[in-house]
Amino acid sequence: MAIPHASNETSYLLPPNKEDWEGQGIPDFVYGQEELVMEGVQWPRGALSLLNTPPLSHFDSALCSAWRQRMELGLFRYPLGELPTQTLPGTVGFVAQLNVERGVQRRCPQNIKSVRQEFDPEQFNFNQIRPGEVLFRLHRKRDCPGTVQQEDILVLINVSPLEWGHVLLVPEPARGLPQRLLPGVLRAGVEAVLLSSHPGFRVGFNSLGGLASVNHLHLHGYYLAHRLPVEGAPSEPLDPRGRLHVLQALPARGFLFYTSRPGPDLEALISRVCRATDYLTDCEIAHNLFVTRGAPPGKTSSSSALSGVRVILWPRKPSFGIKEGQAFNVALCELAGHLPVKTAQDFSSLTEAAALALIRECLLPPAQAEDVRAALVALIAQEEE
Repeated sequence: MAIPHASNETSYLLPPNKEDWEGQGIPDFVYGQEELVMEGVQWPRGALSLLNTPPLSHFDSALCSAWRQRMELGLFRYPLGELPTQTLPGTVGFVAQLNVERGVQRRCPQNIKSVRQEFDPEQFNFNQIRPGEVLFRLHRKRDCPGTVQQEDILVLINVSPLEWGHVLLVPEPARGLPQRLLPGVLRAGVEAVLLSSHPGFRVGFNSLGGLASVNHLHLHGYYLAHRLPVEGAPSEPLDPRGRLHVLQALPARGFLFYTSRPGPDLEALISRVCRATDYLTDCEIAHNLFVTRGAPPGKTSSSSALSGVRVILWPRKPSFGIKEGQAFNVALCELAGHLPVKTAQDFSSLTEAAALALIRECLLPPAQAEDVRAALVALIAQEEE
Protein backbone atom coordinates (compact mmCIF):
# COMPACT_ATOMS: atom_id res chain seq x y z
CA MET A 1 0.00 0.00 0.00
CA ALA A 2 2.96 2.33 -0.50
CA ILE A 3 1.77 5.65 -1.87
CA PRO A 4 3.84 7.31 -4.61
CA HIS A 5 4.85 10.89 -3.95
CA ALA A 6 5.23 13.67 -6.45
CA SER A 7 8.65 15.30 -6.45
CA ASN A 8 7.40 18.36 -4.57
CA GLU A 9 5.69 16.35 -1.80
CA THR A 10 7.19 15.27 1.50
CA SER A 11 8.16 11.60 1.59
CA TYR A 12 7.68 9.70 4.83
CA LEU A 13 9.66 6.68 3.61
CA LEU A 14 13.14 5.77 4.80
CA PRO A 15 16.04 6.00 2.33
CA PRO A 16 17.26 2.68 0.87
CA ASN A 17 20.52 2.62 2.84
CA LYS A 18 20.17 1.94 6.57
CA GLU A 19 23.23 4.10 7.25
CA ASP A 20 21.26 7.13 6.05
CA TRP A 21 18.28 6.69 8.39
CA GLU A 22 19.65 8.62 11.34
CA GLY A 23 20.88 11.52 9.26
CA GLN A 24 17.76 12.17 7.21
CA GLY A 25 15.86 13.98 9.98
CA ILE A 26 12.19 13.63 10.89
CA PRO A 27 9.75 14.76 8.19
CA ASP A 28 6.90 17.06 9.20
CA PHE A 29 3.30 16.19 8.47
CA VAL A 30 1.88 19.71 8.23
CA TYR A 31 -1.88 20.12 8.46
CA GLY A 32 -4.45 22.82 8.98
CA GLN A 33 -8.04 23.31 10.04
CA GLU A 34 -9.33 22.46 6.55
CA GLU A 35 -7.99 18.91 6.81
CA LEU A 36 -9.97 18.11 9.96
CA VAL A 37 -12.94 16.17 8.57
CA MET A 38 -16.02 16.23 10.82
CA GLU A 39 -18.68 15.11 8.33
CA GLY A 40 -19.08 12.56 5.57
CA VAL A 41 -17.15 9.66 7.11
CA GLN A 42 -19.28 6.56 7.45
CA TRP A 43 -19.18 2.79 7.49
CA PRO A 44 -19.92 1.21 4.11
CA ARG A 45 -22.55 -1.50 3.81
CA GLY A 46 -20.05 -4.22 2.92
CA ALA A 47 -16.87 -5.41 4.57
CA LEU A 48 -14.24 -2.73 5.09
CA SER A 49 -10.47 -2.77 4.94
CA LEU A 50 -7.79 -0.19 4.35
CA LEU A 51 -7.67 -1.25 0.73
CA ASN A 52 -11.28 -0.48 -0.12
CA THR A 53 -11.89 2.74 1.79
CA PRO A 54 -12.53 5.49 -0.78
CA PRO A 55 -10.71 7.77 -0.53
CA LEU A 56 -7.82 7.64 1.90
CA SER A 57 -6.93 11.02 3.35
CA HIS A 58 -3.47 12.53 3.07
CA PHE A 59 -2.88 11.51 6.70
CA ASP A 60 -3.95 7.90 6.05
CA SER A 61 -1.74 7.65 2.98
CA ALA A 62 1.28 9.03 4.81
CA LEU A 63 0.83 6.85 7.88
CA CYS A 64 -0.02 3.62 6.05
CA SER A 65 2.73 3.83 3.43
CA ALA A 66 5.40 4.65 6.03
CA TRP A 67 4.11 2.04 8.48
CA ARG A 68 4.03 -0.67 5.82
CA GLN A 69 7.59 0.14 4.75
CA ARG A 70 8.80 -0.25 8.35
CA MET A 71 7.02 -3.61 8.54
CA GLU A 72 8.72 -4.74 5.33
CA LEU A 73 12.09 -3.59 6.72
CA GLY A 74 11.65 -5.73 9.85
CA LEU A 75 11.51 -2.92 12.42
CA PHE A 76 8.68 -4.61 14.34
CA ARG A 77 9.03 -7.44 16.85
CA TYR A 78 6.91 -9.67 14.62
CA PRO A 79 5.28 -9.54 11.18
CA LEU A 80 1.57 -8.70 11.31
CA GLY A 81 -0.69 -10.39 8.80
CA GLU A 82 -4.46 -10.44 8.66
CA LEU A 83 -5.64 -11.39 12.14
CA PRO A 84 -8.39 -14.00 12.71
CA THR A 85 -11.41 -11.93 13.75
CA GLN A 86 -14.89 -12.73 15.01
CA THR A 87 -17.84 -10.86 16.46
CA LEU A 88 -18.86 -12.69 19.62
CA PRO A 89 -22.49 -13.85 19.63
CA GLY A 90 -24.64 -11.77 21.96
CA THR A 91 -26.03 -8.29 22.42
CA VAL A 92 -22.80 -6.32 23.00
CA GLY A 93 -21.01 -6.78 19.68
CA PHE A 94 -17.51 -7.58 20.97
CA VAL A 95 -14.90 -7.79 18.20
CA ALA A 96 -12.37 -10.47 19.18
CA GLN A 97 -9.05 -10.90 17.39
CA LEU A 98 -6.38 -13.55 17.81
CA ASN A 99 -2.96 -11.91 18.24
CA VAL A 100 -0.66 -14.57 19.68
CA GLU A 101 2.57 -12.74 18.85
CA ARG A 102 1.67 -9.61 20.82
CA GLY A 103 0.83 -11.72 23.85
CA VAL A 104 4.23 -13.43 23.67
CA GLN A 105 6.63 -10.81 22.31
CA ARG A 106 5.50 -7.43 23.62
CA ARG A 107 7.83 -5.58 25.99
CA CYS A 108 7.41 -6.51 29.66
CA PRO A 109 5.59 -3.76 31.60
CA GLN A 110 7.70 -1.50 33.78
CA ASN A 111 7.60 -1.68 37.56
CA ILE A 112 4.78 0.76 38.24
CA LYS A 113 3.46 1.30 41.75
CA SER A 114 1.45 4.52 41.50
CA VAL A 115 -0.84 6.29 39.05
CA ARG A 116 1.24 9.42 39.80
CA GLN A 117 4.67 7.84 39.43
CA GLU A 118 7.37 10.15 38.08
CA PHE A 119 9.27 9.58 34.86
CA ASP A 120 12.40 7.46 35.36
CA PRO A 121 15.10 7.98 32.71
CA GLU A 122 16.71 4.68 33.73
CA GLN A 123 13.64 2.73 32.56
CA PHE A 124 12.85 2.18 28.87
CA ASN A 125 11.56 5.37 27.28
CA PHE A 126 11.07 6.84 23.82
CA ASN A 127 14.45 8.56 23.82
CA GLN A 128 15.87 5.07 23.28
CA ILE A 129 14.04 4.05 20.10
CA ARG A 130 15.95 3.03 16.98
CA PRO A 131 16.38 5.25 13.91
CA GLY A 132 13.54 4.49 11.55
CA GLU A 133 10.83 3.96 14.19
CA VAL A 134 9.64 7.57 13.84
CA LEU A 135 7.25 7.98 10.88
CA PHE A 136 6.81 11.75 11.02
CA ARG A 137 6.13 14.75 13.22
CA LEU A 138 2.58 16.15 13.41
CA HIS A 139 2.83 19.92 12.90
CA ARG A 140 -0.35 21.99 13.12
CA LYS A 141 -0.50 25.24 11.15
CA ARG A 142 -1.91 28.15 13.13
CA ASP A 143 -4.54 28.97 10.51
CA CYS A 144 -7.63 29.60 12.63
CA PRO A 145 -7.87 32.70 14.86
CA GLY A 146 -8.43 31.90 18.50
CA THR A 147 -7.12 28.34 18.37
CA VAL A 148 -4.40 27.18 20.72
CA GLN A 149 -0.96 26.70 19.18
CA GLN A 150 -0.53 22.93 19.07
CA GLU A 151 2.84 21.46 20.08
CA ASP A 152 4.55 19.09 17.67
CA ILE A 153 3.89 15.39 18.29
CA LEU A 154 6.00 12.49 17.04
CA VAL A 155 4.26 9.54 15.41
CA LEU A 156 6.17 6.30 16.09
CA ILE A 157 5.50 2.72 15.17
CA ASN A 158 4.39 0.49 18.02
CA VAL A 159 6.87 -2.36 17.59
CA SER A 160 4.33 -4.81 19.12
CA PRO A 161 1.28 -3.89 17.03
CA LEU A 162 -2.31 -4.67 17.95
CA GLU A 163 -3.51 -4.10 14.41
CA TRP A 164 -2.59 -2.48 11.11
CA GLY A 165 -1.15 1.01 11.45
CA HIS A 166 -0.64 0.79 15.23
CA VAL A 167 1.33 3.90 16.20
CA LEU A 168 2.22 5.91 19.27
CA LEU A 169 1.70 9.68 19.53
CA VAL A 170 4.50 11.09 21.68
CA PRO A 171 5.26 14.70 22.71
CA GLU A 172 8.95 15.71 22.48
CA PRO A 173 10.57 12.70 24.24
CA ALA A 174 13.42 14.74 25.72
CA ARG A 175 10.90 16.49 28.00
CA GLY A 176 10.63 13.26 30.02
CA LEU A 177 6.90 13.55 30.68
CA PRO A 178 5.30 10.82 32.79
CA GLN A 179 2.19 8.97 31.59
CA ARG A 180 -0.30 11.63 32.68
CA LEU A 181 -2.69 13.01 30.06
CA LEU A 182 -2.02 16.60 28.96
CA PRO A 183 -4.10 18.85 26.68
CA GLY A 184 -1.49 19.02 23.90
CA VAL A 185 -1.25 15.28 23.35
CA LEU A 186 -5.02 14.78 23.70
CA ARG A 187 -5.62 17.52 21.11
CA ALA A 188 -3.19 15.79 18.76
CA GLY A 189 -5.02 12.49 19.31
CA VAL A 190 -8.47 13.91 18.57
CA GLU A 191 -7.16 15.76 15.53
CA ALA A 192 -5.48 12.58 14.26
CA VAL A 193 -8.90 10.89 14.30
CA LEU A 194 -10.29 13.85 12.35
CA LEU A 195 -7.39 13.77 9.88
CA SER A 196 -8.27 10.19 8.96
CA SER A 197 -11.08 9.43 6.53
CA HIS A 198 -11.17 5.82 7.75
CA PRO A 199 -14.06 5.32 10.21
CA GLY A 200 -12.03 2.74 12.12
CA PHE A 201 -8.99 4.84 13.03
CA ARG A 202 -9.12 5.22 16.81
CA VAL A 203 -6.88 6.74 19.47
CA GLY A 204 -6.60 5.91 23.16
CA PHE A 205 -4.76 6.39 26.43
CA ASN A 206 -3.92 4.03 29.29
CA SER A 207 -2.96 5.62 32.59
CA LEU A 208 -0.43 4.11 34.95
CA GLY A 209 -2.34 1.39 36.72
CA GLY A 210 -4.58 1.22 33.65
CA LEU A 211 -2.12 -1.09 31.87
CA ALA A 212 0.22 1.54 30.46
CA SER A 213 3.43 -0.45 30.03
CA VAL A 214 5.79 2.54 29.58
CA ASN A 215 5.84 5.54 31.92
CA HIS A 216 6.58 8.10 29.20
CA LEU A 217 3.67 10.13 27.87
CA HIS A 218 2.06 8.56 24.79
CA LEU A 219 -1.25 7.78 23.12
CA HIS A 220 -2.05 4.75 20.96
CA GLY A 221 -3.56 5.03 17.49
CA TYR A 222 -4.59 2.17 15.20
CA TYR A 223 -6.97 1.04 12.47
CA LEU A 224 -9.70 -1.53 13.09
CA ALA A 225 -12.07 -2.19 10.20
CA HIS A 226 -15.01 -3.01 12.46
CA ARG A 227 -17.65 -1.04 14.28
CA LEU A 228 -17.37 -1.01 18.05
CA PRO A 229 -20.17 -0.85 20.63
CA VAL A 230 -19.13 2.54 22.02
CA GLU A 231 -19.67 4.37 18.71
CA GLY A 232 -23.45 4.51 19.07
CA ALA A 233 -24.08 3.30 22.62
CA PRO A 234 -26.93 5.17 24.36
CA SER A 235 -26.12 7.66 27.08
CA GLU A 236 -27.81 9.97 29.54
CA PRO A 237 -26.72 13.53 30.39
CA LEU A 238 -25.17 14.25 33.77
CA ASP A 239 -25.40 18.04 33.55
CA PRO A 240 -28.12 20.32 32.11
CA ARG A 241 -25.92 21.70 29.33
CA GLY A 242 -24.98 18.29 27.96
CA ARG A 243 -21.26 18.62 28.59
CA LEU A 244 -20.95 15.25 30.34
CA HIS A 245 -22.84 12.03 29.72
CA VAL A 246 -22.62 8.49 31.00
CA LEU A 247 -22.84 5.47 28.70
CA GLN A 248 -25.76 3.22 29.53
CA ALA A 249 -24.76 0.14 27.55
CA LEU A 250 -22.25 -2.64 27.94
CA PRO A 251 -19.36 -3.45 27.83
CA ALA A 252 -18.77 -0.85 30.57
CA ARG A 253 -20.37 2.35 31.76
CA GLY A 254 -18.02 5.21 31.00
CA PHE A 255 -18.13 9.00 30.92
CA LEU A 256 -18.84 10.39 27.46
CA PHE A 257 -17.61 13.71 26.06
CA TYR A 258 -18.73 14.66 22.55
CA THR A 259 -18.19 17.34 19.95
CA SER A 260 -19.21 17.74 16.33
CA ARG A 261 -17.25 20.93 15.66
CA PRO A 262 -13.55 21.81 15.66
CA GLY A 263 -12.39 25.10 17.13
CA PRO A 264 -13.77 26.39 20.46
CA ASP A 265 -16.06 23.38 21.02
CA LEU A 266 -13.15 21.00 20.59
CA GLU A 267 -10.98 23.09 22.91
CA ALA A 268 -13.72 23.01 25.55
CA LEU A 269 -13.91 19.21 25.26
CA ILE A 270 -10.14 18.85 25.67
CA SER A 271 -10.19 21.06 28.74
CA ARG A 272 -13.04 19.07 30.35
CA VAL A 273 -11.44 15.70 29.67
CA CYS A 274 -8.07 16.77 31.07
CA ARG A 275 -9.66 18.26 34.18
CA ALA A 276 -11.38 14.91 34.71
CA THR A 277 -8.20 12.88 34.21
CA ASP A 278 -6.26 15.27 36.47
CA TYR A 279 -8.82 14.62 39.19
CA LEU A 280 -8.56 10.86 38.73
CA THR A 281 -4.75 10.93 38.72
CA ASP A 282 -4.57 13.11 41.83
CA CYS A 283 -6.91 10.64 43.57
CA GLU A 284 -4.79 7.64 42.47
CA ILE A 285 -7.64 6.30 40.32
CA ALA A 286 -6.44 4.45 37.23
CA HIS A 287 -8.28 5.13 33.97
CA ASN A 288 -8.51 4.39 30.27
CA LEU A 289 -9.65 6.70 27.48
CA PHE A 290 -10.83 6.03 23.92
CA VAL A 291 -11.35 8.48 21.04
CA THR A 292 -13.54 7.42 18.11
CA ARG A 293 -15.88 8.87 15.55
CA GLY A 294 -19.41 8.25 16.71
CA ALA A 295 -23.02 9.30 17.11
CA PRO A 296 -24.25 12.20 19.25
CA PRO A 297 -25.14 11.44 22.88
CA GLY A 298 -28.63 10.17 23.60
CA LYS A 299 -30.46 7.15 22.28
CA THR A 300 -28.83 4.22 20.53
CA SER A 301 -27.82 5.05 16.96
CA SER A 302 -27.83 2.38 14.26
CA SER A 303 -26.89 4.88 11.57
CA SER A 304 -23.65 4.31 9.68
CA ALA A 305 -22.99 8.07 9.70
CA LEU A 306 -20.45 9.20 12.30
CA SER A 307 -21.36 12.80 12.96
CA GLY A 308 -18.81 13.74 15.59
CA VAL A 309 -16.09 12.60 17.98
CA ARG A 310 -16.75 10.61 21.12
CA VAL A 311 -14.18 10.62 23.93
CA ILE A 312 -14.98 7.96 26.52
CA LEU A 313 -13.31 7.86 29.92
CA TRP A 314 -13.41 4.83 32.22
CA PRO A 315 -12.18 5.07 35.84
CA ARG A 316 -11.14 1.59 36.95
CA LYS A 317 -9.37 -0.46 39.59
CA PRO A 318 -5.59 -0.14 39.37
CA SER A 319 -3.77 -3.09 37.82
CA PHE A 320 0.01 -3.13 37.79
CA GLY A 321 1.67 -5.64 35.47
CA ILE A 322 0.18 -8.15 33.03
CA LYS A 323 -2.03 -10.88 34.46
CA GLU A 324 -1.10 -14.22 33.00
CA GLY A 325 -3.69 -16.87 32.27
CA GLN A 326 -6.46 -14.52 31.17
CA ALA A 327 -7.86 -14.47 27.63
CA PHE A 328 -7.13 -10.75 27.41
CA ASN A 329 -6.03 -7.84 29.58
CA VAL A 330 -8.47 -5.00 30.10
CA ALA A 331 -7.27 -1.62 28.83
CA LEU A 332 -8.45 1.06 26.38
CA CYS A 333 -9.48 -1.13 23.44
CA GLU A 334 -11.10 -3.90 25.50
CA LEU A 335 -13.36 -1.42 27.32
CA ALA A 336 -14.41 -0.11 23.90
CA GLY A 337 -15.32 -3.63 22.74
CA HIS A 338 -12.16 -4.71 20.86
CA LEU A 339 -10.66 -7.84 22.41
CA PRO A 340 -7.11 -8.85 21.34
CA VAL A 341 -6.96 -12.47 22.55
CA LYS A 342 -3.65 -14.15 23.40
CA THR A 343 -4.21 -17.85 22.59
CA ALA A 344 -6.03 -19.87 19.94
CA GLN A 345 -7.81 -21.88 22.63
CA ASP A 346 -9.22 -18.76 24.31
CA PHE A 347 -10.12 -17.29 20.92
CA SER A 348 -12.19 -20.35 20.00
CA SER A 349 -13.89 -20.66 23.40
CA LEU A 350 -14.42 -17.02 24.43
CA THR A 351 -18.04 -16.02 25.06
CA GLU A 352 -19.69 -12.67 25.63
CA ALA A 353 -20.46 -13.62 29.24
CA ALA A 354 -16.82 -14.53 29.93
CA ALA A 355 -15.60 -11.29 28.34
CA LEU A 356 -18.00 -9.21 30.41
CA ALA A 357 -16.91 -11.02 33.58
CA LEU A 358 -13.26 -10.15 32.92
CA ILE A 359 -14.14 -6.51 32.28
CA ARG A 360 -16.34 -6.23 35.40
CA GLU A 361 -13.42 -7.42 37.56
CA CYS A 362 -11.52 -4.27 36.53
CA LEU A 363 -14.26 -1.71 37.20
CA LEU A 364 -14.59 0.36 40.36
CA PRO A 365 -16.86 -0.95 43.12
CA PRO A 366 -20.33 0.70 42.98
CA ALA A 367 -19.84 3.03 45.96
CA GLN A 368 -16.52 4.39 44.65
CA ALA A 369 -17.93 4.66 41.12
CA GLU A 370 -20.78 6.79 42.46
CA ASP A 371 -18.34 9.03 44.34
CA VAL A 372 -16.32 9.56 41.15
CA ARG A 373 -19.48 10.31 39.19
CA ALA A 374 -20.53 12.98 41.72
CA ALA A 375 -17.04 14.50 41.71
CA LEU A 376 -16.88 14.76 37.91
CA VAL A 377 -20.36 16.28 37.73
CA ALA A 378 -19.29 18.89 40.31
CA LEU A 379 -16.08 19.51 38.35
CA ILE A 380 -18.00 20.20 35.13
CA ALA A 381 -20.46 22.43 36.99
CA GLN A 382 -17.59 24.70 38.00
CA GLU A 383 -17.03 25.77 34.39
CA GLU A 384 -17.66 29.41 33.71
CA GLU A 385 -20.95 30.15 32.02
